[in-house]
Amino acid sequence: MLPPYVRLVVRAGSITDTWHCVTPPASKGKASGRASFAVTFLAVSPTQHSLAYLGIDTGGTFTDFVLVSDGALTIYKTRSTPAEPSRAATVGIDALGVPSDAAVVHGTTVATNALLERRGARTALVTTGGFEDVLQIGRQNRRHLYALEYEPIPPLVDVGLRLGVVERVGVGGEVVTPLTDEEVRRVAEHVAELGVDAVAVSCLFSFLAPEHEQRLGEALERIDGLFVSLSSDVFPEFREYERSSTTVINSYVGPVMSRYLGQFEKAMRRPLRIMQSSGGSAPVHLAQRQPVRTVLSGPAGGVIGARYVAGVAGFDRIITLDMGGTSTDVALLPGSVQVSTGHTIGGLPVGIPTIDIETVGAGGGSIAWVDSGGALRVGPLSAGADPGPACYGVGTEPTVTDANLVLGRMSATDFLGGRQSIDADRARDAIGTIAAALDISGEEAAAGIVRVANAVMERAVRSVSLERGHDPREFTLVPFGGAGPQHACELAEGLGIARVLVPRYPGVLSALGVAIGDTVKDYSRTVMAKAPEDAPTVESALRGMEALGYADLEGEGYAADELQITRRVDARYKGQSFELDIPWPLASADAFAEVTTEFHRAHERRFGYHNPAAPVEIVTARVRAIAPSQPPPIERAALEPGPATPRGTSSAWLEGHSAEVDVYVRDELRPGQTFSGPAVVVQMDSTTVVPIGWSAEVDGYRNLLLTSIGVRP
Repeated sequence: MLPPYVRLVVRAGSITDTWHCVTPPASKGKASGRASFAVTFLAVSPTQHSLAYLGIDTGGTFTDFVLVSDGALTIYKTRSTPAEPSRAATVGIDALGVPSDAAVVHGTTVATNALLERRGARTALVTTGGFEDVLQIGRQNRRHLYALEYEPIPPLVDVGLRLGVVERVGVGGEVVTPLTDEEVRRVAEHVAELGVDAVAVSCLFSFLAPEHEQRLGEALERIDGLFVSLSSDVFPEFREYERSSTTVINSYVGPVMSRYLGQFEKAMRRPLRIMQSSGGSAPVHLAQRQPVRTVLSGPAGGVIGARYVAGVAGFDRIITLDMGGTSTDVALLPGSVQVSTGHTIGGLPVGIPTIDIETVGAGGGSIAWVDSGGALRVGPLSAGADPGPACYGVGTEPTVTDANLVLGRMSATDFLGGRQSIDADRARDAIGTIAAALDISGEEAAAGIVRVANAVMERAVRSVSLERGHDPREFTLVPFGGAGPQHACELAEGLGIARVLVPRYPGVLSALGVAIGDTVKDYSRTVMAKAPEDAPTVESALRGMEALGYADLEGEGYAADELQITRRVDARYKGQSFELDIPWPLASADAFAEVTTEFHRAHERRFGYHNPAAPVEIVTARVRAIAPSQPPPIERAALEPGPATPRGTSSAWLEGHSAEVDVYVRDELRPGQTFSGPAVVVQMDSTTVVPIGWSAEVDGYRNLLLTSIGVRP
């Protein structure tokens, strides 16, 4: 049971800040050790929205909440409970007083962690005879081309758990070898004898003719307690290895996610939806059946939240920087959210649609270490929520958070609004182990840790921008997560980015994105259209998937006239082994030619060349059915131009020496106020570092707009 809390409302003009401060019973007489709070997220005008909905983002260190109710947004934050994630969620729901009819949308990393840590179910693979080793063979790509002792990533299914089936479907969808009833019984009995928890069925060309898989699935589902995935349901596209890998991953994390979501839904006592990797939510029963669609659930919410906040502020071309406790997620939005189907998680391909996010192991809790060659390294191991960085009072390993504290880039007294104590001496001791190993001072070691972490993140930004034909200097960097604003300006300098937009409450932006995300259904079908005369085949496939999208969303209670449908295709030059995502025009008599022309442009933009004489083929047709969300409108407050007043000064390590920096309190900054670096801006959910050479202005939405002095945005 939660202790009582005090509610304090402060109003100034059109801005309202509401704090729900968790406190212990009066007899205790001191602050609670629980790191939790709530505050109105943004200035909003009350609307007719009566339905309340709650976004919950469970991270490696903290669990974040954003409640949307009667046009207002309220946030809450508490430490994650890795052993039982729903416990932290229940704490937040009780503290916020979430209405019983409120819908809950949840972003989770349970599937991701189960896959990365190899804690999934014992899984079997059933496939066409002769293809049992498809997971082992893969694409024969080497991650490290010049490694003399190459160690391939072990497949999720052991050799003894791979079963070949006597059946075969041809390249045109025709049955080459029929599947007999006797063979179906044999396979089911064999799987039952293996004692596995899950099975993936991925037969050759089943995306063209799924009947064999469906018969096998029906027999396997009769085995008690067995989780069954069919590739024709999970990922009905060509490329045998990617389809098999995606289906196996679905089964591998299936039992874990099914149990977790069942427990989570029961604990919520409210309607529950799950954020998908594609940036839209889906019913919990779909996530239980196809958990592979949630492998980038949490990071996707951050991108949606960043796009919303930046779009309201007038910035459409952004690069998102989500730096949490375990990792940093980076995405580029050239006017819209980019979705791809070519992701790998833990070195394994995942073919389902995901927001195009680059993830690196550099977060606030990432552990710094010195390798055998004497080089300073950061991550990918993280201190997580338990024990956490050394400065949290339990852990002993040096982390990026400890380095920032030693450098004076964060306040020991303002962390989480002062409700969690920070041990600066413990952080210095942890960083001292790195300093001793490198024979340098503690400040030099801490500065080195920050530089290494920045270098890792900078490579990720270059990967999603320069390597894909985009100049990062043309974008605005939007940092969020607890640690993002601490590193954003230095990263921007390295990339030539002149403008950084720090949201009002960056520490809970992913939960905001989870809360306001659309309801989305994705469908795909391999078509292999090689000439204009094949356009009707593509059109027929698109229309069939559109009808399915309308039916599915109408089945969830949405009206047909409020739905949106997008059509896209994967196109390539004939003979290429990769595709580019191109819109398919509506009601066009020459759709194939229009797609071809746009493909040439996209290829030039992405790779620096195109070949108008080369034939183009359309490989896969895709449809996305969307029930748009209705986030509450955000009012722009009147500006109060003038210099901001710092709370005081503190000592920080800057450019190789100690210096005095101004300290500003984010909640005291008014729209229109300005100041210049060096400065540190403290707030309960994050800290913003404004280096020398940067100026800051609070916009009408209380975002912090940072600009590199002397560089025109």
